[in-house]
Amino acid sequence: MSDSPVLALAKDFISRQSVTPEDAGCQDVMIERLEKLGFNIETMVFEDTTNLWARRGTEAPLFVFAGHTDVVPAGNLDKWHTAPFEPTIIDGYLHGRGAADMKGSLACMIVAIERFLADNPDHKGSIALLITSDEEGPFINGTTRVIDTLEARNEKIDMCIVGEPSSTHAVGDVVKNGRRGSITGDVNIKGTQGHVAYPHLADNPVHRAMPALAELAATTWDNGNAYFPPTSFQIANLSAGTGASNVIPGEFHVQFNFRFSTELTADDIKRKVHSVLDAHGLDYDLAWTFSGHPFLTDEGSLLDAVVESIEEVNHKKPELLTTGGTSDGRFIARTGAQVVELGPVNATIHKVNECVKVADLEKLTDMYQKVMEKIL
Repeated sequence: MSDSPVLALAKDFISRQSVTPEDAGCQDVMIERLEKLGFNIETMVFEDTTNLWARRGTEAPLFVFAGHTDVVPAGNLDKWHTAPFEPTIIDGYLHGRGAADMKGSLACMIVAIERFLADNPDHKGSIALLITSDEEGPFINGTTRVIDTLEARNEKIDMCIVGEPSSTHAVGDVVKNGRRGSITGDVNIKGTQGHVAYPHLADNPVHRAMPALAELAATTWDNGNAYFPPTSFQIANLSAGTGASNVIPGEFHVQFNFRFSTELTADDIKRKVHSVLDAHGLDYDLAWTFSGHPFLTDEGSLLDAVVESIEEVNHKKPELLTTGGTSDGRFIARTGAQVVELGPVNATIHKVNECVKVADLEKLTDMYQKVMEKIL
């Protein structure tokens, strides 16, 4: 028995070792299929990253599928049941790096578009794909730069499905209709190094910083809202000392991260952190790394179409959540587009023996096709 179109395409993608920021020819495969469907193809290469913008049609609304061809490294090959870049079916599951994150989704997008256009060659609006090879890496030269290019020429995305693995137990049980913002602080608290036997001649920055860190950890930053959990402050890394037990450190480095809701802005967070550190009289340097604003699509034609399509396939409505990490959806949402994430089960992503249920790929293809039928 031959593979279905979506399974065959997913296998092709997985067999290509596109470890970030490499694309390894995945976008060429997509381009070949899309050109036959009348898509206008633009390859945008920024530094080490290959991006694809493919569009069919010129009218609004512009509906976009967004995703990435790059994958994380396979890790310890001895722990894999099968070679990570040799797609293999085991008990109804497709195994291989990228099966769930997110080459399976890419295959579903392409096949869903092919089927939709076969039935609806004269659809209204436009269809596009925004694909990058820099989502698992530093995300500097990928989706965000494509969006900058589109914005500069006033090409506006109206609706976008990001194919990230949003589901928890079965495909379509969860739709991510937003994501929290993320900002990281790296603070270096200064003291005076000295001998532990002569503490009066030194100034221990760890001791000085602890009350301030405790206050930050105990602070209720907000109470969240109907879509977002409360903002979270978490210390990620600490370092101080020389390694010797008889030396008081002269500096104390702390790295912390906020995952924040729409109840706060990055500037709100910065002001509060600085005020706490200042109130405790610390001598410090603080550098911020901003990863993205929170975004939310709480109503509109896209979310309605996605929920209805999933219900038609699964006979059950999905749960709407904003949990998890960041995604490239944050770059698209900032343009004013409606953005949701719908993809496979995320239980094995970034792990050894990554896999996706073959039947889920067929269902996801049906969901994507139904969404286009409802909005185009």
